[in-house]
Amino acid sequence: MATIYDIAREAGVSIATVSKVINQTGRISDKTRKHVQDVMKRIDYQPSVVASALTKKRTYSLGLLIPDIANPFFSRAGPQH
Repeated sequence: MATIYDIAREAGVSIATVSKVINQTGRISDKTRKHVQDVMKRIDYQPSVVASALTKKRTYSLGLLIPDIANPFFSRAGPQH
């Protein structure tokens, strides 16, 4: 799996530049932005959901605690007639 470091090395830019392109922040020339995006497509770069969650401190995940999955009250899929 390609990383932001791979993109930076392949595009000949800094990691910060790649980050700015990904997050659409900072002042990056259109030429550089397009070049980095082309490298990302060619290498088939997919941002890491885990890394993104760590930096943003938000996962958009939901935890569910069920005391007993064998209990029909908790494991029943829906109304049963």
